Parts: sequence; structure tokens; C-alpha cells
Amino acid sequence: MGGTSKGEQRIGLLNGIAAYGMWGLFPLFFPLLEPAGAGEVLAHRMVWSFVIVAVVLLFVRRWQWAGELLRQPRRLGLVAVAAAVISVNWGVYIWAVNSGHVVEASLGYFINPLVTIAMGVLLLKERLRPVQWAAVGVGLAAVAVLTVGYGRPPWISLVLALSFATYGLMKKKVNLGGVESLASETAIQFLPALGYLLWLAAHGDSTFTTEGWGHGVLLATTGVVTALPLVCFGAAAIRVPLSTLGLLQYLAPVFQFLCGILYFHESMPAERWAGFGLVWIALMMLTWDGLRTARRTAQQRDALARAAAAAGTRQGAPAASASGGAVASGPARAAQPAAEPVEAQRGPEA
Repeated sequence: MGGTSKGEQRIGLLNGIAAYGMWGLFPLFFPLLEPAGAGEVLAHRMVWSFVIVAVVLLFVRRWQWAGELLRQPRRLGLVAVAAAVISVNWGVYIWAVNSGHVVEASLGYFINPLVTIAMGVLLLKERLRPVQWAAVGVGLAAVAVLTVGYGRPPWISLVLALSFATYGLMKKKVNLGGVESLASETAIQFLPALGYLLWLAAHGDSTFTTEGWGHGVLLATTGVVTALPLVCFGAAAIRVPLSTLGLLQYLAPVFQFLCGILYFHESMPAERWAGFGLVWIALMMLTWDGLRTARRTAQQRDALARAAAAAGTRQGAPAASASGGAVASGPARAAQPAAEPVEAQRGPEA
């Protein structure tokens, strides 16, 4: 990303905003699919997503990864786990939105970074910095407050956060590109989802062909709605720094939260505001700590690179003196490669 121009970074930023913006506006889309139930919508999303990504991969002729994946049972097993947990995530989210729990669903994606950190400690034995520990503690306090506010644990939020954090962990271990990952996951989902849709049709419970052509088209567009934000995210990920993507990720739950409050008019008593406030404080702590750590790491890296470049220059100076002007160009050429990594390292932070 070091050679990324300002124009490319601007394109990446716009793609990032588009991706997270579309994810954030999902609560406005899924109610349009009624009277289809959450199970039918989920099955259509799986089937049409696979169709869309399969067409894209056929068009770009990028299938060699599939053969490699099939020859690696462990990675294939991780893809199957990813497909299972994202199925849970999608299903609970669709049900939550169409059942009047948009705000609680948005909370799931607000607390997802905190759950991801907790999973890193418990499963990967990662060590946290003090501010991260404090943020996790504030997040736990927020869940306690919200449990009192809802009169029950915010299970929708917890299931969404846990399933998405597990999904992220599986994707990290599998290490596939965005489109390839979606293709492999929906390939696993495809047959069960198609079987369920055929079963609904056989029992007269399918709405795909009984509610008019417009309804059928909307159900088919669930594939586009799933794939398009992912394409935009992929375009953003290669053009903007990860720190920028980390900040943009909060757009989705913010938009979802605003949809729940302003469009669906869901109630927000004082105790829920208090719980959400604690979550936002925890996220601000994480963001501040992450930016500070990234800046400190970049400064240390630049200092080491400058020291290495200076050491190379000092080592070259005596040779130039002893050999006279004819050899002076040799150390200059030798010092040049030492300077190149400095520019390469500064690029991502520019």
C-alpha cells in the first residue's frame, strides 16, 4: 500500500464507506421481503449468494483456489465451521430485524470488537494491554446494565457478536480472499438451503412464486445485497490503511442503531441508553489505544530504518576517503538500497 496514490486512497475510502453503509442499511431491506419468514429469506440469501459469486468467479476465471482447498481437509473443515456460524449470524439478524429488535441487533456489532478481544485471550492466549483490559471490563458492565434494562440478557446481541467473532477467527485461519471465501461458504450452504426451499414449495409455504413477480425479484436480489458490500470492502481493504478500516467498521452499527431509533421507533429507556453509553466508552478506549499503538510502532520502525541508513552511510565514508574520487560512487550505490525500505515503510502511514 506504500505506492497508493491519494486518488487511490480516496477511491478506497469511498468503497469502505459504501460497504459499511450498505451493511448498516440492511434493516431497511429485510422488511421488504415479508411475508417471507426468516428461514425462507435466509435460504434464498444462501442460494442466490452462491449463484452470484459463482458467476463472478467464472467471469474472472479464478477457480484454482478451489482445487487447492479440496485437497486440504483441515482448511475445508474450517470453511464448514465458518459457513455454520455465519448461517447462525444471518438467520438471527434477519429474524431480529423483522421482529422489531433492530437496536439490539446493532448492539451485537458494537460489542463485536470486545468479544473478538476476549476470544483472543481465551482461545489464542493473546496478551492484552491495560487499556484493552479496561475496555473489556467496561463492556462486561454494559452487558450487565443492559440485562437489567431488557429484563433478560441481550441474547440477540450476544449471539450476533459471538457468531461473527467466531466467523472472523475461522476466516483468518483459512486465509481466503473475500469473494473466494463467500463462494466456498455458500457452496456448503447451497444444497441444504435449496432443499429447504423445495420443501417449502412442496408444502405450499413458499412465497417465492405466490406473492407476485416483484417479491420473487426481491428475494433473488438477496445474493446481490450480500455480494456487493463484500466487493466494495475488498476494494477498500487494498487501498486504505487497516486503522482507517477499523474506524469505518463502526458505521454499520451506527446506521443500524439510527434505523432502529428514527425509522422503526424502537423504545430506548434510560437504562438502555446507559448500557449503550458504556459500550461506546469501551469502543472509544479501544480506538484510542489502537491508534496510539499504531503510531508508536510506526515511529519506532522509522527510527530503526533511519539508524540503519545512517550506519550504512558511516561505513561507506572511510572507503571513499581511502580510494579517492573514482570509488566514491560505490558506497553511494551501496547506501541507496538501505534508504528504500524507509520509504516503503512510511507509505502506509502517509
